[in-house]
Order: sequence, then structure tokens, then C-alpha cells
Amino acid sequence: MCSGKRYTNTQAIAWVTIGTALFSLIFASGKFADGAATPLQILFLRYIGGLATLLLVVLVRREKLSAYRSPKPLSHFTRAVFGASGGGALIYASANMPIVDATALGLLYVVFVILLGVLVLKEQLTNQHLGAVAICCAGAAIVMVSRGAFAGFHLTYVFPAGIAVFGAALLAVEGLMIKMLSHSDRAMTVLLYVNAFGILLMAGPAATQWVPLSFESAMSFLLLGPIAVTAQYCIVQGYRLASLSIVGPVDYTWLIFAGLIGFMFFGEKPTLGVAAGSAIIALGGIMLAIIKPPAGERESTSSA
Repeated sequence: MCSGKRYTNTQAIAWVTIGTALFSLIFASGKFADGAATPLQILFLRYIGGLATLLLVVLVRREKLSAYRSPKPLSHFTRAVFGASGGGALIYASANMPIVDATALGLLYVVFVILLGVLVLKEQLTNQHLGAVAICCAGAAIVMVSRGAFAGFHLTYVFPAGIAVFGAALLAVEGLMIKMLSHSDRAMTVLLYVNAFGILLMAGPAATQWVPLSFESAMSFLLLGPIAVTAQYCIVQGYRLASLSIVGPVDYTWLIFAGLIGFMFFGEKPTLGVAAGSAIIALGGIMLAIIKPPAGERESTSSA
């Protein structure tokens, strides 16, 4: 039983790691665009491409769209609002303070989502959990400090820093809702609602920052949709399989993938601190994969 659960944890971490790797490519799309489009514009087009991909899947399956109707549409909308608001808060913070500092504060998401798992879902944290999470946090801190986080923090950054922390909290609530919705709805249902509501929520903000695009650029951003849908599917599957205390810290692998993308495509050489921090994050992820869960959690997961 324990080995089976450990294998499930490993599967969950693998799913979320793949999803995080794919999202890292999407997060880097703004840098690849090199000013050809605004971040909100890219996000809006990505949602359109994602919804088009999902509708094509439904068409190929020859199923009716009504088959994916959720009994909790308001929950899906609320989840989309939290996600869009959290992302918007981090975009605001990044525009009004050093990006590396805003990113470091945004990573508090992991701490918040674990706390929500304990408080709302009554997940149990063992000493092994706490140790593995602490190792992941330490690795992330080493990466961010080596990149110069908070090296020149000024009082003018206090407000945007608060917005960044607030954004991390909003994203943590979204993570909690993903966990809950992944057990009540099919993965395709979750994805359809996410992308449909994403289009509605981002249309206005994207219009305020819209810049003319070439056909090639517009198509490239629309093609981020299938990548995003695949990433979202992996995240939903991972959240379905394991507790938030297991899958939450896996988000720190984003720092590893961001470093790899920077090295492979932009010639950014990783520092010793980035390499060491990435190795520590990987070690924490391995520890999470082999954790023996509490008996109560094993039973609740099995019934779910």
C-alpha cells in the first residue's frame, strides 16, 4: 500500500514537472517576442489558441460540448478570476520593482498553497514533508539570491512588493481550487472552462495594451494554446493524484527550466549559485516523491 502511494506521488510529481516545464516555455514567450507583443496580448491569444485546441479535440471525439458541462460553473469562474488577478498582480509588481525581487516574492505561492492544503483540505504534514519542503525553499532562495534578489531593495518597492505577495496568495487559492475541481470534474471540463473564462477576463486588459501584429507573430502566439492546454492537463492530473504539500513545491522547478531556457536560447550562463540551488530543488523533489504519507491521508486518497 505504501509503495503504491509512493508510486502515485512519483507520478503526480512527474505530471506537474512536465506541466511546469511547458509553462516555462510559455512564460519565456514574452522574451522570445522581444517587444513584438505585450504580455497581456500574448496571454489573450494563448487562451484563444487553447480553447480552439480543446474544441477541436471535442470535434474529433464526436462528442457534444454539453457532455463537458460542469455542475460548478461559478467555481470555475472564481478560479479563473483568482488566476488572472494573481497573474496581473505579479505583472504589476514586476513592472514597478526589480523583476528578480518580484519573482522571489511570487514564489511564496508554494508556502501559501501548502498552508491552504493543511487548513482547508486537512492535509497532514509529517517531518519528512516539512524537511523536503524546506529543502525546496532553500534551493529556490539560493537561486534567487544568486541572481541578485533584494540586493538593492528601496522603500519605493514596499507597495509593489505587497502586491506581489498578494498575487502569490491569489495564485495559491487558485491552486487549491484546481485541486478541488480536479476531483469533481473531468480534466477536459476543467480545461474548457479555464480557457473560455480566460478569454473573457483577458479581452479587456489585452485591448488596452494591444499593438499591431504580423500574421506570423499572431499565429505563433495562438500556437502557444496547444502547449498551454497540454501543460494545464499535466497540472490537473498531478493535482488529482497527490496532496498539495507534495505537488506544490514542484513549482520551484520552474527556476531550473527558466535557467535552462536562458542558457539554451539566450546565452545566459548559469552561476554557481543557480546550479547549486537547482540541484537542491531537485533533491527536495526526489524526497517528496518517496515520502510515506500518513495513514489518514492514504485512506482519504484511496476513497477519492
